Amino acid sequence: MTSPHFSSGDLIADRRADYARMFAESGEFAEAHEVMEQALEQVPTWAAGWFRLAEYAEKSGRKEAATLALEKVVALDPTDIFGAGLKLAVLGAKDAPATPPSSYVERLFDDYADRFDTALVERLDYTVPQTLARLVRKHAGENAHFDLVSDIGCGTGLFGAEIRAHAGRLEGFDLSAGMLAKAQDKAVYDRLAQADLSLPAKISGLFADDAGQARADLVSAADVLMYLGDLAEVFPSAALLTKPGGLFAFSVEDGGEADAPLLRPSLRYAHPETFIRRRMAETGFDFVALEKSVIRRDAGQPVHGLLFLARRQG
Repeated sequence: MTSPHFSSGDLIADRRADYARMFAESGEFAEAHEVMEQALEQVPTWAAGWFRLAEYAEKSGRKEAATLALEKVVALDPTDIFGAGLKLAVLGAKDAPATPPSSYVERLFDDYADRFDTALVERLDYTVPQTLARLVRKHAGENAHFDLVSDIGCGTGLFGAEIRAHAGRLEGFDLSAGMLAKAQDKAVYDRLAQADLSLPAKISGLFADDAGQARADLVSAADVLMYLGDLAEVFPSAALLTKPGGLFAFSVEDGGEADAPLLRPSLRYAHPETFIRRRMAETGFDFVALEKSVIRRDAGQPVHGLLFLARRQG
């Protein structure tokens, strides 16, 4: 079956696309590419079809054909909900964008919401919520109590469940409505709302008290910053939420010794420690603690992460 984001609206084209997918699932990517081309002859303005064609071209070793197909996707869909611009950067056909398109991030997690917990926790050894909550307790105290915790990029609420016992009030914010629906099912949040962390101008009005006064004792961002690029807008958003003296706990994928974020083939960004420390200092956060750990597995390989705890300056 074809997903809602992938349907062409043409029965014949969709059927050929399904045949192409079956070839691809069998590892026959050249054949998948050929059948997908036939589908696109039926619907040449089908952006999702061109994106799938690019995938088959890349996996069959045809990098130039993949690049051309991705450029077609961007031309047909300037909002870039499929992240074609990111793929072009990974292929070396353009520079990596400072931030990914919000439409791509929203679509990615809406599609992923139903299987998110199972995929990450049970199959990919995902550890960030527990490790980040433990880092907070280590420095704030095992019996620490936060009057208000703001969980930004809360996803399905995995970190919320870990910190609930220490929060008087717990609020969660995410770009994906699908993720928020799953978080609602956990019944651990006092408030949930949809929000784009890359728009700090809107954060103040949505989250902060009268006169824009930030009020959270703890702000968390568990496994979300790797989807948000250079973070130029994210740290100001966190600063708007955090009380003077409040804590900001977050994780990133480890960018090693680089000087700037790296866009990986996974289409996630890795952030170097020195870069994160700069972002913290620029936005009024003092470093408190850092823990390095394997945060998940990807294609069978460990993904190394950095878990930070910072304190908002008075």
